[in-house]
Amino acid sequence: MTTVCNVYTAEAFIEDDIDMDDETVEMLDEDFIDIDGNKVDKKLPLRVSARNAIAIDGKSMEVLWGQKGYEIVPMASTTKILTSLIAINYGDLDRKVTISKNASSIRGSTVGYKAGEEVTMRELLFGLMFRSGNDAAIAIAEDIGGSIDNFSNIMNDFARSLGIIDSHFESPHGLDSAKHYSSAYDLAILTAKGMESDIFREIVGEKVIYKDKYNFTRDYQNINKILYRIPGANGVKTGYTGGAGKCLVSSVNYNDRNIIIVVLNCPDRWNVTEKIFNYVTSCNTFMDISNKEILEKENLAGLGKIIEEEDITYGYKEKDIVEVEVFNRYSDVESGDILGKISIKEEEYEKDKFPLISNINMSKEEFENIIFSKE
Repeated sequence: MTTVCNVYTAEAFIEDDIDMDDETVEMLDEDFIDIDGNKVDKKLPLRVSARNAIAIDGKSMEVLWGQKGYEIVPMASTTKILTSLIAINYGDLDRKVTISKNASSIRGSTVGYKAGEEVTMRELLFGLMFRSGNDAAIAIAEDIGGSIDNFSNIMNDFARSLGIIDSHFESPHGLDSAKHYSSAYDLAILTAKGMESDIFREIVGEKVIYKDKYNFTRDYQNINKILYRIPGANGVKTGYTGGAGKCLVSSVNYNDRNIIIVVLNCPDRWNVTEKIFNYVTSCNTFMDISNKEILEKENLAGLGKIIEEEDITYGYKEKDIVEVEVFNRYSDVESGDILGKISIKEEEYEKDKFPLISNINMSKEEFENIIFSKE
């Protein structure tokens, strides 16, 4: 398979985050790689050169593969995924924000905003995610939270509301600090939630935004190389600090779903991300199927007639087993009762389950006649 990527210009100005050497690179042919060149043997367990890594199906939130994916570690500028979501949810995107001296003097990766400059919240989001601007992060935090400490409290509350419970946030930018940490899994779930937003998808997935589109002060070129390297890549965020190492959170649209891949402390993050993507897409068949269709295949069409229809989404490996379990009844059936479940099992491990919910009232005897007749 040969991949052709359209880019803004022959030269793409790609810089990584804090403490990285400047990388002003020309996007040559080798940057538009054939992802088949990063082949994997799906018969062998995948191991990659990352301290922590994970891949999930952004549609079902199912974990497709992982390597120390739940370990708590520093995560550098991937923090800005959360900062951007808070700005989208709580900020007025068209209101102008005045850049403070605190924001303009922050160290590390910056857009280059000057103290006193007025920039809309929407433009700050592009500075934050396209250029990994720590100055944009501070400006957003000060505008929404009034201070970095207050904004950090908002970050932690907002994260918990999304089910992110093993992370703690102390800054909007992710520079190393003892109480600032996350996990590959938490970042993947956070990103999957973010990709549900049209605004978020634009600020992580576009390669270039010209200033004329939104009356910005500047043009913005996205520094995330993964957008140029994998067909279907639509985000998300790079990161680097001395404590976190090289980090990358990616999203790739595949079979009408986003495959979310996180690699932390990964020296070869671009190639490793591609390798994980190839592995999970070669080892999983991604299904969107009605629960009633599954019951019909399992010769339980009669049960299918008395349950609420639901579309089931999951990643299915060759060795996975789909099982239907019908629960014993000790009383009559009422609408809303859980009659059983569909399980997706990898060997003996139940990796996903879907309840079968009654849509009708009936006697216990009528229910048993349906089940045992297997109509």
